[in-house]
Amino acid sequence: MRQPAVRLVRLGRVPYAELLGLQDRWLRRLQAEPGTEAPSGTEAGALLLCEPAGPVYTAGLRGGLTPEETARLRALGAEVRVTGRGGLATFHGPGQLLCHPVLDLRRLGLRLRMHVAALEACAVRLCELQGLQGARARSPPYPGVWLGDRKICAIGVRCGRHITSHGLALNCSTDLTWFEHIVPCGLVGTGVTSLSKELQRHVTVDEVMPPFLVAFKEIYKCTLISEDSPN
Repeated sequence: MRQPAVRLVRLGRVPYAELLGLQDRWLRRLQAEPGTEAPSGTEAGALLLCEPAGPVYTAGLRGGLTPEETARLRALGAEVRVTGRGGLATFHGPGQLLCHPVLDLRRLGLRLRMHVAALEACAVRLCELQGLQGARARSPPYPGVWLGDRKICAIGVRCGRHITSHGLALNCSTDLTWFEHIVPCGLVGTGVTSLSKELQRHVTVDEVMPPFLVAFKEIYKCTLISEDSPN
């Protein structure tokens, strides 16, 4: 049986708004397609990958930022956006891998909770491939992937009519001081970390992209197709 195909879109370092714009176009495309089960081997959507070009704070469906906090963060030189993902406030910026799978879960045989668990598994597997042991997902109310009480990867998704958007943000060489201005995901008493901090060397987004794609294909049991050649 052929594996479902997912189109791989690597944006490089781009403004966060560009990622959201492309995500919206893929959402409209998938929502316009028939809502029936698709045959195996068909295209299930797109995997959008990028590194944010500048600092951005985002709030989820549960809020997380008051008007006063929003003004304070903008005064720091950061963009502030309200998004449709689950969760509260978090930070995105240079040195971070953003992964937004826009997928019709029916074509992958997945339910929403399975999709979230698969995203967590991708981040854990990436850490292992980079030689970092001990990363794990935790039970609610601690979404994402952690090393002890330090979060290395945030996860927040949206799903409507079986079609997902948003995804994960994994800290590679992120300037972690940006997180000090918020309570990330509303979790008091927890910290954040990065691959660079844990491995004691500079780890770029470009470096982790190949092992992340290996993990994604393994865990989602799919084929990745780039715009110019099969992958």
